[in-house]
Amino acid sequence: MKQLTYRILLNPEPEGGYTVTVPALPGCVTWGEDIDHAIEMAKEAIEVYIESMVASNEKVPDESKTLEYALTLNAAV
Repeated sequence: MKQLTYRILLNPEPEGGYTVTVPALPGCVTWGEDIDHAIEMAKEAIEVYIESMVASNEKVPDESKTLEYALTLNAAV
């Protein structure tokens, strides 16, 4: 077993809850009623996604060495 690291993005939904995406795993999206539930659902979604990749002999990405920065800028929108 190899330990893998993934970033997840939690976006609040207007009707409540959070949509979770996993940038390193295209199409890996889930939802949770609150932050804790969203994180729990993300773990499950990632596990299923990786199982599918392994079954298809696809290379499984790992973000353990990825650096992340948040940028704030002014834009005319």
